[in-house]
Amino acid sequence: MRAIKYFFGLFFILITASSCVVDDDFYRDGPNPGITLDELLNTYSIWYVDYDRTEGPDNIPFLSKAFTISFQNGRLYANNNLVGIGQTGNGLGVQIGYYDAYGETLEVFHDLDGRYDFYVDQLANNRIRLVSKNYDVSYYLIGYHRSDFDYNRLFYDNIEYFLQEYRAWEKTYTSQLGALNEFDNENFLRFTPENLTTFYSSQDPVGTDIDLIQWDYEGNYEVFDVQGYDDLKILRLDYDFFNDNEEFELTVINDSTISLYHVESGTTYHFQGRQFIPFLRENNSNAREIKKERERFKVERKMKTRKSSEK
Repeated sequence: MRAIKYFFGLFFILITASSCVVDDDFYRDGPNPGITLDELLNTYSIWYVDYDRTEGPDNIPFLSKAFTISFQNGRLYANNNLVGIGQTGNGLGVQIGYYDAYGETLEVFHDLDGRYDFYVDQLANNRIRLVSKNYDVSYYLIGYHRSDFDYNRLFYDNIEYFLQEYRAWEKTYTSQLGALNEFDNENFLRFTPENLTTFYSSQDPVGTDIDLIQWDYEGNYEVFDVQGYDDLKILRLDYDFFNDNEEFELTVINDSTISLYHVESGTTYHFQGRQFIPFLRENNSNAREIKKERERFKVERKMKTRKSSEK
């Protein structure tokens, strides 16, 4: 009798203890059976924040600022800028905090913004959804290995934000080929980070100090996708005094230089970025004209057909 009582007592203790053990498997029957959440997050060195798929009215600042985030053994990294991406932090960006992952829960401890808790839903081998436990918002992330990540496409997919990362764009080249036109006189452009529609231009002489530029004109702009091209955009600048919109074929030469091909005149211009703005911290001395940290907007571009012949 005493042996039977001992057996059932031991059985009860084992059952009770096993019920208290946290099941750390992320998905036993999903795309990665038996893998833990932390192992999944570390499987891919870069997670692209697919912001256009974001769901919900709320906002989590560190995710809304980031183009990519990376999870490296408890440390959290982010690329908040396109300029320098791929080189900064060996491609991971800068460290913005720490994280802990267990079961299906991700805890983030941001250096400035504090703690955020997420439920993580795995959608595919390299796709997850972060569902905030405290706010009505979900973010979609796509995992990549650094060797597979297309940094070039990242620039074109987020071209509006790239244009915002310098306080001014200065004209450095005008082709001999092309008809004279009003835009020949425009030497500086600026695109504001407060929205995706406002630009400024100036006819001040090339070489003018950025702080001394007189912005002669403020107008609206729009970026279009081009049918059949991933590495080309159409930039339309609304100049009222030109009596029409000015359209350019926009290509990225490098992370500090863009090419604008004026469709109507056939003139090519190069503009170089002046005074890079790092979007890293709230108190940013290089972002004197920015009232708050930049956050991303959902971008829905219209599609256009290329009018010009191959250059």
